[in-house]
Amino acid sequence: MSTSSYSFADRCVSVLCCKFCQQVLSSRGMKAVLLAGTETDLYSTDIPPTSGNVVGYHVIAPCKPCLLSSNNGHFWMFHSQAVFGINRLDSSGTHFLLWGNLPDLDESSDEDVSSISEEEWIR
Repeated sequence: MSTSSYSFADRCVSVLCCKFCQQVLSSRGMKAVLLAGTETDLYSTDIPPTSGNVVGYHVIAPCKPCLLSSNNGHFWMFHSQAVFGINRLDSSGTHFLLWGNLPDLDESSDEDVSSISEEEWIR
């Protein structure tokens, strides 16, 4: 992951849900912008989503300029017209979970959404 001039560690982690069926797509989402057009709002994640609907796209082979630019290493992109995000809370339940505090995929044993509190879903 390249974070050459921008740190993603202070960005909120979001649970991404399909606007059409409300199915959870990912518990490791981030609000993002399209590198080629910063006026386009997107969500992204670093793991494959679970969905039967077409809600975005997967970058299979990023170009070298994109890899060298400040990016979060996420290759699953979601259109904001098709998904919504709910900011996750940290283990205390009082603060938003930030990417800098999110365990790596190999360290995380309970990254499923069953650990998301009722209060978090209500927000």
